[in-house]
Amino acid sequence: MIDPKDTDSQPDALLSKNIPATVKIHYVGALSKKWTSKIGLGSIAIRSLWYYKQKVNQLLKAEKFDLVYFSTTQFPVLILGPYWKRKFKIPYVVDMQDPWFSTYYEDKPKAERPAKYWLSHRLDKNLEPIALKQADGLISVSQGYLDTLNERYPRLKTIPQQVITFGAYKEDFEFVKNNWSAFALPFQKDKNLFHLVYVGRGGQDMKEAVTLLFNGFKKGLANQYSDFSKLRFHFIGTSYAPQGTGIKTIQPLAAEMGISAYVEEQTDRIPFYQGIFTLLNADALLVIGSSDQQYTASKVYPYILAERPLLAFFYEQSSAAKIIKECKAGKIIALNEESANEKVKLALSSLLLTPHSLEINWNAFEKYSAKNLTKQQCDLFDQVLNNQNIFS
Repeated sequence: MIDPKDTDSQPDALLSKNIPATVKIHYVGALSKKWTSKIGLGSIAIRSLWYYKQKVNQLLKAEKFDLVYFSTTQFPVLILGPYWKRKFKIPYVVDMQDPWFSTYYEDKPKAERPAKYWLSHRLDKNLEPIALKQADGLISVSQGYLDTLNERYPRLKTIPQQVITFGAYKEDFEFVKNNWSAFALPFQKDKNLFHLVYVGRGGQDMKEAVTLLFNGFKKGLANQYSDFSKLRFHFIGTSYAPQGTGIKTIQPLAAEMGISAYVEEQTDRIPFYQGIFTLLNADALLVIGSSDQQYTASKVYPYILAERPLLAFFYEQSSAAKIIKECKAGKIIALNEESANEKVKLALSSLLLTPHSLEINWNAFEKYSAKNLTKQQCDLFDQVLNNQNIFS
């Protein structure tokens, strides 16, 4: 991992503390952002690339390893996979948690594109094939991501690959409950109001889902003001930008629709366990999906484990939507659904007026446990290692 002093991220002391003592952690450095940002390269992946190369070279020379596994959204680091494969005859597996090279923003107005889009788009376009063409195994949170990569790089159709999402780990919730006083709530909780909480990233690709939510809410305000005026929406940790520098993408939409008084957005990310604490303190939870139809929300399991009424916005083919339905964990509003605004209004009204006794299907949920999904990962690693044609 990168030495915390070389990153923009706030250290998460409790999360670090809960990593088992038996896990070896190797620290690497990174070029100073003070210098690299002068040429437009603030990315931690680019800044640390040389240091990862040197450190892992040392490890692979000194010890016997069977496989390299990349599980990160700092994608440029992945170009080291084929380098290590050639140099050390070691296979590598890539976990695609998000799309890397994407054309999603190509037809979007400049104002809706991420910062430095021109540069990052071209880097992604050139680096993705270098990193992925020679991969020996693929894991992804979405079948759509795998389909796209198989189409771009036909060789990948011949390697082990599987959709394996992030696993659900109940022990995280037990830890928070046992250390309740260690956490602070990132929003003001008024017991006379009804608080709906979303913890996760924002962005222009979520505008469709948020607009749907707000339209349904406005409809409820117009028809049942005394009830709907009690609702408060909290969007927390919506930007990946360094602390205090994030740009709001949800609050402006609320202002445009005339409902600012009911909506709060905090761009700063919060630590992992504080996120769980926040979910447990909500009256109900929101899961906001993307207008990118391949998107799936990695946060869906903590939302289910929080055992709160749940309202989710996804395209029907999303794996997250299927999991919520299968486990009977909440209400899904399909982004392309007819009469969706009315359905949102009815769902919000139901949350307010009907006491919810959750009947989550825990038997269905068990197959998504961290233990079961980790076994699936290990099984895929074994398939890769049993493949006699890796270096042919």
